[in-house]
Amino acid sequence: MAQVDVERDGAVLVLTLNRPKRKNAMTLTMFALLADAWADLSADDDLRCAILHGGTARAFCAGSDIREFEHLRHDASEQKILFEDMVLRALAQLPMPTIAAIDGPALGGGLELALACDLRVCKKGVKLGFTESRLGGLAGNGAVRVTHLVGPARAKELLFTGEVITTDQALAWGLVNRVVESGSALEGARELAHSVVARGPVSNRLAKRLVDAAQDTSLDAALSMSTVAQQQIFDSEDLHEGVSAFLSKRAPNFQGR
Repeated sequence: MAQVDVERDGAVLVLTLNRPKRKNAMTLTMFALLADAWADLSADDDLRCAILHGGTARAFCAGSDIREFEHLRHDASEQKILFEDMVLRALAQLPMPTIAAIDGPALGGGLELALACDLRVCKKGVKLGFTESRLGGLAGNGAVRVTHLVGPARAKELLFTGEVITTDQALAWGLVNRVVESGSALEGARELAHSVVARGPVSNRLAKRLVDAAQDTSLDAALSMSTVAQQQIFDSEDLHEGVSAFLSKRAPNFQGR
């Protein structure tokens, strides 16, 4: 049985973690499969949105499979940390918008995986948290990403205590974008993806690049990037198709060019 499944539906792709008996606990093998998937997605110019889901497992992802920790000490960076960080960075750097559909608990490394996506849709009542400190561990990648989202004080509370939070609290803090009251988070993510793919794909890819740059570079450098991006928009066929559709009172037919 494949531990990572991929399903394409037009311009939307759903990537499903498929290790239900272990609550999608992540092994190095699964990270390698994700790395291959990200490489394929990155090269797909026709893909407009990607969804990451936990499938039928009782958790979105329960984090790393701690059975792989036993023999890791001084060589952990070479054997585990660097590779997993690379996979999470590759997810965050995908050119198209990405959505984590969280239908079960996202704990530890599972929450790190969700935070590497652009958006998070969560089923009401699901638990979220960085539980590594309970084992004396650390969510290194997650510590950085969660601080960008919720600020240092709330990030430290999550990391120091290892406590889980409710979906309502996660929504209020900005940790998730939407909470689904009825139905599944996957259904909610598909609905959100439908709104994303209906917009200009060139615009969305550039918007993602600019928002990320706003967090990672100086204000002046990010504004310079925005000027270049705006010119790319005016050079694109999509903008002029959008203008034509608006004037003709019809739905635009964006081609991603």
